Amino acid sequence: MEDGALRTYGGVTGVDRAAERRAALLAAGLELLGSPTGPGELTVRGVCRHAGLTARYFYESFADRDALTAAVYDGVVADLGADVLAALEGAPRTARERTRAGLAALIGNIAEDPRRGRLLFSRSLGASPVVAARRAESTRWFVDLLTAQVRGFYGVARTPRLDVAAELLVGGVAQVLTSWLDGVLDLGADELTEHCTGLFLALAGERADSRVGEGGAARG
Repeated sequence: MEDGALRTYGGVTGVDRAAERRAALLAAGLELLGSPTGPGELTVRGVCRHAGLTARYFYESFADRDALTAAVYDGVVADLGADVLAALEGAPRTARERTRAGLAALIGNIAEDPRRGRLLFSRSLGASPVVAARRAESTRWFVDLLTAQVRGFYGVARTPRLDVAAELLVGGVAQVLTSWLDGVLDLGADELTEHCTGLFLALAGERADSRVGEGGAARG
């Protein structure tokens, strides 16, 4: 680190300025990675041009463009996961309401900023080794999250049927969102959420009004 890098200028410390530059680079990375036309300009020079920074500041935060790609992806997944978990925690304890809340948070997050959805699901990014590896990790996280939520809600043990159902639902939602972002599915966010909720509940064998008692056992 250069001498004086942590000095305060205009009331802003060097650490704060470095954080601001990193945030600008992450924003530029999301803009390029989430572009409808694909990440054609995802180079250090292209990212710096979008961020209004020089390459010197790029390497202050990231070793290379793969490191930036990973950081952008991880940030999107972290925000999305936080939204889904908060929605689940705040939802009434019924199968329909909890299912709908989680799906609404997921779909709403992507509808609010389609760049996030393209980063997570676009076919044009699938060839990137960094994105492919991150997608595999995030898919596993969402499968584990769904499995844990189902087990906690119904008070059941993990079974092969539950494992298969979780894989099917997470993979299916990914495909649905890919088609939705591509314009293949002409649905609004609320309508898509309702369709997905109904299918989740149907696979679980749930009625719309089923609730969970204090002990965690489902009751009709």
